[in-house]
Amino acid sequence: MSALKALADHFREGQWPMWPILAILIVVWAIIIERIVYLKKAGIDKEKLLALLKSQIMAGNIQGAIKVCSGNPTPVTRIVQAGLTKFNRPDAEVQAAMDEAALRELPKLEKRTGYLAMLGNIATLVGLLGTIIGLIDSFAGVAGVDPSMKATLLAKGISEAMNCTAFGLITAVPALLAFSVLNGWTQNILDDINEVSVQVVNMVVGHRNAMKAA
Repeated sequence: MSALKALADHFREGQWPMWPILAILIVVWAIIIERIVYLKKAGIDKEKLLALLKSQIMAGNIQGAIKVCSGNPTPVTRIVQAGLTKFNRPDAEVQAAMDEAALRELPKLEKRTGYLAMLGNIATLVGLLGTIIGLIDSFAGVAGVDPSMKATLLAKGISEAMNCTAFGLITAVPALLAFSVLNGWTQNILDDINEVSVQVVNMVVGHRNAMKAA
Protein backbone atom coordinates (compact mmCIF):
# COMPACT_ATOMS: atom_id res chain seq x y z
CA MET A 1 0.00 0.00 0.00
CA SER A 2 2.86 2.40 0.77
CA ALA A 3 4.24 1.88 -2.76
CA LEU A 4 0.82 2.66 -4.25
CA LYS A 5 0.50 5.75 -2.06
CA ALA A 6 3.96 6.94 -3.14
CA LEU A 7 3.01 6.34 -6.79
CA ALA A 8 -0.23 8.28 -6.31
CA ASP A 9 1.70 11.15 -4.69
CA HIS A 10 4.15 11.29 -7.58
CA PHE A 11 1.27 11.17 -10.04
CA ARG A 12 -0.46 14.09 -8.30
CA GLU A 13 2.76 16.12 -8.20
CA GLY A 14 3.11 15.78 -11.97
CA GLN A 15 -0.17 17.71 -12.41
CA TRP A 16 -2.30 17.65 -15.58
CA PRO A 17 0.25 16.21 -18.08
CA MET A 18 0.11 12.96 -16.11
CA TRP A 19 -3.44 12.27 -17.30
CA PRO A 20 -2.63 12.05 -21.03
CA ILE A 21 0.37 9.87 -20.14
CA LEU A 22 -1.94 7.58 -18.14
CA ALA A 23 -4.35 7.39 -21.09
CA ILE A 24 -1.47 6.47 -23.41
CA LEU A 25 -0.30 3.81 -20.92
CA ILE A 26 -3.75 2.17 -20.90
CA VAL A 27 -3.97 2.19 -24.71
CA VAL A 28 -0.43 0.79 -25.04
CA TRP A 29 -1.12 -2.18 -22.78
CA ALA A 30 -4.48 -2.83 -24.42
CA ILE A 31 -2.74 -3.05 -27.82
CA ILE A 32 0.05 -5.25 -26.44
CA ILE A 33 -2.37 -7.74 -24.88
CA GLU A 34 -4.66 -7.83 -27.94
CA ARG A 35 -1.71 -8.39 -30.31
CA ILE A 36 -0.21 -11.15 -28.18
CA VAL A 37 -3.54 -12.99 -28.07
CA TYR A 38 -4.07 -12.61 -31.84
CA LEU A 39 -0.55 -13.61 -32.86
CA LYS A 40 -0.66 -16.67 -30.59
CA LYS A 41 -3.79 -17.82 -32.41
CA ALA A 42 -2.30 -16.92 -35.81
CA GLY A 43 0.79 -19.08 -35.34
CA ILE A 44 0.94 -22.68 -36.54
CA ASP A 45 3.46 -25.52 -36.77
CA LYS A 46 4.67 -24.93 -40.33
CA GLU A 47 6.44 -28.27 -40.77
CA LYS A 48 3.49 -30.28 -39.46
CA LEU A 49 1.05 -28.38 -41.70
CA LEU A 50 3.19 -28.91 -44.80
CA ALA A 51 3.55 -32.63 -44.03
CA LEU A 52 -0.23 -33.05 -43.67
CA LEU A 53 -0.95 -31.09 -46.84
CA LYS A 54 1.71 -32.96 -48.82
CA SER A 55 0.32 -36.35 -47.79
CA GLN A 56 -3.20 -35.35 -48.85
CA ILE A 57 -2.25 -33.60 -52.11
CA MET A 58 0.14 -36.35 -53.23
CA ALA A 59 -2.63 -38.90 -52.58
CA GLY A 60 -4.97 -36.84 -54.77
CA ASN A 61 -7.22 -36.08 -51.81
CA ILE A 62 -7.70 -32.34 -52.30
CA GLN A 63 -10.85 -32.33 -50.15
CA GLY A 64 -8.78 -33.85 -47.35
CA ALA A 65 -6.22 -31.06 -47.74
CA ILE A 66 -9.02 -28.49 -47.61
CA LYS A 67 -10.35 -30.12 -44.42
CA VAL A 68 -6.87 -29.91 -42.86
CA CYS A 69 -6.96 -26.15 -43.48
CA SER A 70 -10.56 -25.60 -42.35
CA GLY A 71 -9.89 -27.60 -39.18
CA ASN A 72 -7.03 -25.25 -38.22
CA PRO A 73 -8.33 -21.74 -38.99
CA THR A 74 -5.32 -19.40 -39.09
CA PRO A 75 -4.23 -16.79 -41.66
CA VAL A 76 -1.90 -19.23 -43.41
CA THR A 77 -4.47 -22.05 -43.63
CA ARG A 78 -7.15 -19.68 -44.93
CA ILE A 79 -4.77 -18.48 -47.65
CA VAL A 80 -3.82 -22.04 -48.60
CA GLN A 81 -7.45 -23.15 -48.56
CA ALA A 82 -8.34 -20.40 -51.02
CA GLY A 83 -5.76 -21.83 -53.45
CA LEU A 84 -6.80 -25.45 -52.93
CA THR A 85 -10.42 -24.69 -53.79
CA LYS A 86 -9.13 -23.66 -57.26
CA PHE A 87 -7.15 -26.90 -57.70
CA ASN A 88 -8.66 -27.72 -61.09
CA ARG A 89 -8.24 -24.20 -62.45
CA PRO A 90 -5.16 -22.84 -64.28
CA ASP A 91 -2.05 -22.07 -62.20
CA ALA A 92 -2.64 -18.32 -62.46
CA GLU A 93 -6.10 -18.67 -60.92
CA VAL A 94 -4.75 -20.74 -58.03
CA GLN A 95 -2.14 -18.06 -57.33
CA ALA A 96 -4.68 -15.26 -57.75
CA ALA A 97 -7.04 -16.89 -55.23
CA MET A 98 -4.22 -17.16 -52.69
CA ASP A 99 -3.12 -13.58 -53.34
CA GLU A 100 -6.68 -12.35 -52.81
CA ALA A 101 -6.93 -14.24 -49.51
CA ALA A 102 -3.53 -12.85 -48.49
CA LEU A 103 -4.77 -9.31 -49.08
CA ARG A 104 -7.50 -10.00 -46.52
CA GLU A 105 -5.36 -11.80 -43.95
CA LEU A 106 -1.97 -10.05 -43.92
CA PRO A 107 -3.20 -6.59 -42.82
CA LYS A 108 -4.79 -8.23 -39.76
CA LEU A 109 -1.38 -9.51 -38.68
CA GLU A 110 0.21 -6.06 -38.82
CA LYS A 111 -2.81 -4.22 -37.47
CA ARG A 112 -2.17 -1.75 -34.59
CA THR A 113 1.42 -2.85 -33.90
CA GLY A 114 2.79 0.30 -35.53
CA TYR A 115 0.85 2.46 -33.08
CA LEU A 116 3.08 1.27 -30.22
CA ALA A 117 6.14 3.12 -31.54
CA MET A 118 4.10 6.28 -32.12
CA LEU A 119 2.50 6.15 -28.65
CA GLY A 120 5.87 5.52 -27.02
CA ASN A 121 7.30 8.63 -28.66
CA ILE A 122 4.24 10.70 -27.76
CA ALA A 123 4.44 9.58 -24.10
CA THR A 124 8.09 10.68 -23.96
CA LEU A 125 7.27 14.06 -25.49
CA VAL A 126 4.25 14.66 -23.23
CA GLY A 127 6.42 13.79 -20.22
CA LEU A 128 9.07 16.25 -21.39
CA LEU A 129 6.42 18.92 -21.98
CA GLY A 130 5.07 18.40 -18.45
CA THR A 131 8.56 18.73 -17.01
CA ILE A 132 9.23 21.95 -18.91
CA ILE A 133 5.91 23.42 -17.79
CA GLY A 134 6.72 22.40 -14.22
CA LEU A 135 10.16 24.05 -14.41
CA ILE A 136 8.67 27.25 -15.78
CA ASP A 137 6.16 27.33 -12.91
CA SER A 138 8.94 26.61 -10.39
CA PHE A 139 11.19 29.42 -11.58
CA ALA A 140 8.25 31.81 -11.79
CA GLY A 141 7.12 30.83 -8.28
CA VAL A 142 10.44 31.68 -6.61
CA ALA A 143 10.84 35.03 -8.31
CA GLY A 144 9.49 37.08 -5.38
CA VAL A 145 10.47 34.70 -2.57
CA ASP A 146 12.98 35.35 0.20
CA PRO A 147 16.49 34.35 -1.06
CA SER A 148 16.98 31.91 1.82
CA MET A 149 13.92 29.94 0.65
CA LYS A 150 14.62 30.02 -3.06
CA ALA A 151 16.93 27.00 -3.20
CA THR A 152 14.52 24.82 -1.20
CA LEU A 153 11.45 25.81 -3.18
CA LEU A 154 13.27 25.51 -6.49
CA ALA A 155 14.58 22.03 -5.66
CA LYS A 156 11.09 20.91 -4.65
CA GLY A 157 9.58 22.35 -7.83
CA ILE A 158 12.18 20.68 -10.06
CA SER A 159 11.69 17.35 -8.26
CA GLU A 160 7.93 17.50 -8.86
CA ALA A 161 8.39 18.53 -12.49
CA MET A 162 10.63 15.53 -13.20
CA ASN A 163 7.76 13.17 -12.34
CA CYS A 164 6.29 13.80 -15.78
CA THR A 165 9.46 12.72 -17.55
CA ALA A 166 9.70 9.62 -15.35
CA PHE A 167 6.12 8.55 -16.02
CA GLY A 168 6.52 9.30 -19.72
CA LEU A 169 9.52 6.98 -19.88
CA ILE A 170 7.72 4.31 -17.81
CA THR A 171 5.07 4.33 -20.54
CA ALA A 172 7.42 4.67 -23.52
CA VAL A 173 9.97 1.95 -22.72
CA PRO A 174 7.48 -0.99 -22.65
CA ALA A 175 5.71 0.42 -25.72
CA LEU A 176 8.90 0.55 -27.80
CA LEU A 177 10.13 -2.82 -26.49
CA ALA A 178 6.76 -4.45 -27.28
CA PHE A 179 6.78 -2.85 -30.74
CA SER A 180 10.15 -4.44 -31.50
CA VAL A 181 9.14 -7.89 -30.18
CA LEU A 182 5.69 -7.94 -31.83
CA ASN A 183 7.11 -6.66 -35.10
CA GLY A 184 9.64 -9.50 -35.18
CA TRP A 185 6.97 -12.04 -34.25
CA THR A 186 4.70 -10.76 -37.02
CA GLN A 187 7.52 -10.92 -39.55
CA ASN A 188 8.20 -14.55 -38.65
CA ILE A 189 4.54 -15.41 -39.27
CA LEU A 190 4.62 -13.55 -42.60
CA ASP A 191 7.74 -15.47 -43.64
CA ASP A 192 6.03 -18.75 -42.74
CA ILE A 193 2.96 -17.76 -44.79
CA ASN A 194 5.11 -16.95 -47.83
CA GLU A 195 7.04 -20.22 -47.53
CA VAL A 196 3.94 -22.40 -47.05
CA SER A 197 2.06 -20.64 -49.86
CA VAL A 198 4.88 -21.16 -52.37
CA GLN A 199 5.34 -24.82 -51.39
CA VAL A 200 1.61 -25.54 -51.64
CA VAL A 201 1.37 -23.92 -55.08
CA ASN A 202 4.35 -25.99 -56.23
CA MET A 203 2.77 -29.17 -54.85
CA VAL A 204 -0.57 -28.45 -56.51
CA VAL A 205 1.03 -27.64 -59.88
CA GLY A 206 3.44 -30.57 -59.68
CA HIS A 207 0.72 -33.07 -58.74
CA ARG A 208 -1.60 -31.81 -61.48
CA ASN A 209 1.18 -32.17 -64.08
CA ALA A 210 1.98 -35.66 -62.79
CA MET A 211 -1.69 -36.68 -63.12
CA LYS A 212 -1.84 -35.29 -66.66
CA ALA A 213 1.34 -37.20 -67.59
CA ALA A 214 -0.10 -40.41 -66.14
